[in-house]
Amino acid sequence: MSEWRADFPALQGTMNGKPLAFLDSAASAQKPQVVLDKVMATLSGHYANIHRGLYEYSQRTTAEFEAVRGKVANFLNAKSENEIVFTRNSTEAINLVAHAWGQHYLHADDEVILTEMEHHANIVPWHLLRDLTGIVIKYIPVTQTGELDLSKLEGLLTKKTRLVSFVHVSNALGTINDAASIVAQVRAYNPDIKILVDGSQSAVHMPTDVQKLGCDWFVCTGHKLYGPTGVGVLWGRGEILAKTPPYQGGGDMIERVALHGIKYREPPQRFEAGTPPIVEVIGLGAAIDYMQGLGWDKITAHENALSRQLYGRLSARKDLRIIGTSPNRAGIVSFLMDGASSADVGMILDQCGVAVRTGHHCCQPLLGIFGVEGTIRASLALYSTEADIDALETGLDKARKLLA
Repeated sequence: MSEWRADFPALQGTMNGKPLAFLDSAASAQKPQVVLDKVMATLSGHYANIHRGLYEYSQRTTAEFEAVRGKVANFLNAKSENEIVFTRNSTEAINLVAHAWGQHYLHADDEVILTEMEHHANIVPWHLLRDLTGIVIKYIPVTQTGELDLSKLEGLLTKKTRLVSFVHVSNALGTINDAASIVAQVRAYNPDIKILVDGSQSAVHMPTDVQKLGCDWFVCTGHKLYGPTGVGVLWGRGEILAKTPPYQGGGDMIERVALHGIKYREPPQRFEAGTPPIVEVIGLGAAIDYMQGLGWDKITAHENALSRQLYGRLSARKDLRIIGTSPNRAGIVSFLMDGASSADVGMILDQCGVAVRTGHHCCQPLLGIFGVEGTIRASLALYSTEADIDALETGLDKARKLLA
């Protein structure tokens, strides 16, 4: 909505002398003034390291930091704030699971099922683990409409399957996967199989209820949730976190250190070695407050309407090829322009004040299924407006004339 747009200072500027149409929120969202104010107030006010100082500044900052754990637990409907682990981003959260849990519980010939739709962040950590342990990685295929072919899932599941990990919303195509249904299918085959859901793109666009999803881990990242960079979230079932060894060693994750033995703290602190992203976590709390203050009903209604318009207008153009045509989609559209390179189109859009992403979007296996190396991607956020889509189409018209 236009009134929400006013909350974001960066959107009030221009790009190359044109009003900014920011359509790259799937990469990183802009920040509302309340988040900027909170970050600055923390840095310029009572900033101090946390969990250690007995003085007022440290106590106040510790209280604000830990309060965000509760906010995130409420945001994801976790059973307890002790199930919330702060990381640097979704990538680190997945790596934490792969290396802390995976190295301890997965062994040679154990099977991990991913999908061909995954961001590299949910492929590479499992490849690293495969190289260390000899696990086997399998993939749920993607159809030419950009949807998971779940008819193949049952055939992939075997008595050796230990983990299934998949993306909730595709960052490259916008496809929304029915996470609860996938979890139910896996649980019906074997309730002991562990399940990780990558919610990097979903947590910002729809309410998340990890208890209803039924998964074992859920990851998301602060900078896509209108918060700062450098902070992410791993939600994990309490009983699983309790049985998972530390990911990294250092300060704040230990109960006691002796020269010949160490006692580690209970989760979540066990997984938060060293000085954490203090200011970033507090900023994330302000972002969550902001989103919940607007209300999910209003956010989803606005974004869904705008998403339909974006997809409808781009798919109606005869000079574009849409990559991924699933009707169940978030506000992300990837496309190519006939006879033009994505990079050239992107640079012309830049001159028109339109910010889009070009390239493979860290999804090279996925785009390879469609026979392309990269696309142009336009993505929406709660601050997006119809005027942004108008500017995109005007820019595409200019690109077509210049590149035809």
